[in-house]
Amino acid sequence: MKLLVVGSGGREHALAWRLAQSARVQTVYVAPGNGGTARAERIENLAITDIQELIAFVKQEKIAFTVVGPEAPLAAGIVDAFRAAGLKIFGPTQAAAQLESSKDYAKAFMVRHNIPTAAYATFTDPEAAKDYIRQQGAPIVVKADGLAAGKGVIVATTLEEALGAIDDILGDGRFGAAGARVVVEECLTGEEASFIVMCDGKNVLPMATSQDHKRLKDGDQGPNTGGMGAYSPAPIVSPTLHNRIMREVIHPTMQGMAKEGLPYSGFLYAGVMIDDGPDATRPIKVLEFNCRMGDPETQPIMMRIKSDLTETFELALAGKLDEATIEWDRRTAIGVVLAAANYPEEPRTGDAITQFAKDTDECITFHAGTQMKEGTVVTTGGRVLCVTAMADSIRRAQEAAYEAISQTHFDGKQFRTDIGWRALPSSES
Repeated sequence: MKLLVVGSGGREHALAWRLAQSARVQTVYVAPGNGGTARAERIENLAITDIQELIAFVKQEKIAFTVVGPEAPLAAGIVDAFRAAGLKIFGPTQAAAQLESSKDYAKAFMVRHNIPTAAYATFTDPEAAKDYIRQQGAPIVVKADGLAAGKGVIVATTLEEALGAIDDILGDGRFGAAGARVVVEECLTGEEASFIVMCDGKNVLPMATSQDHKRLKDGDQGPNTGGMGAYSPAPIVSPTLHNRIMREVIHPTMQGMAKEGLPYSGFLYAGVMIDDGPDATRPIKVLEFNCRMGDPETQPIMMRIKSDLTETFELALAGKLDEATIEWDRRTAIGVVLAAANYPEEPRTGDAITQFAKDTDECITFHAGTQMKEGTVVTTGGRVLCVTAMADSIRRAQEAAYEAISQTHFDGKQFRTDIGWRALPSSES
């Protein structure tokens, strides 16, 4: 069979790589893909981003099904268009994708359906937002309402920083239309876990647990980013907490969407803040919903899948996820992002990647911000590569990933040296 993955990042490279492992798959097309998918076996880049052109290609090539990686085409209605054309595609509709494309919509939805989340208020008027911030005090979180490529969240530790964020978003229009509204919410404490599930409109299949590192620098210091690394499984999500998140977050979300006439299919990602306390009672609150898999969480999750993922997607598209299982490798996988110089503010592009570590069964370099240019892979974005390794322990996975990073070279590369530290025994971390 032939498949299509829509997107150009590390998440899409990892999804395409895992799907291409299936003996049933002839070719996985990635639209538009990147420098890594351009070099991979049984994967071909497709230089098309227009939705109607993609539909024509899928019909012409008799693509079995399409998987959407990033949020932008979901918010643009790609699923609605494919379904109208009678084509199989995995992802939420444009209306359902509002859970990610509008933070105000997501917060109001959670309040309507008693899903635990931080207290918040939404503003279009900068002075009203500033008055609210002064009343609440710092630390406080300011979010652009719409999609801002992972850069629209400011965790302000001081009043001055929070008020400046309002000026940037509502005053200067830093995020364009995505910043026409801001959501201001309380700053939660605890440890964040990435809880990702597959949905078919009524049934839910949990993926392996994972946890990412949002801050740029070691020790969770520096500015927020789209993610500097991740690992799976996440020890903080005990079986008790897993059951609670399913019961208190995932099932109420599925039921609430169905009740509102928007049955949810596709990947659903809940960023869950877990505070201190016994697992049966410790506070859990949803920081955000994403309507797709996380990046870089996808890379270690895909490394750990042992079963044929094409079969899981087929059952999801048939509304039979209750019949699906995924076989997981018991080992730990870790992905470390290599970012460009000046990331996340104004990342430098155009640097040649002069050396890669050799891919093995236990260590693979997934590409994100790269493309082939005259036979050379060059950087095209902020997060360039995600070196992903799997081993019997988090410590050994770290060693393998960082050894591969030492063999990978491009000017200005930056990365954290402590990815996975929360999963280490307390004596080591």
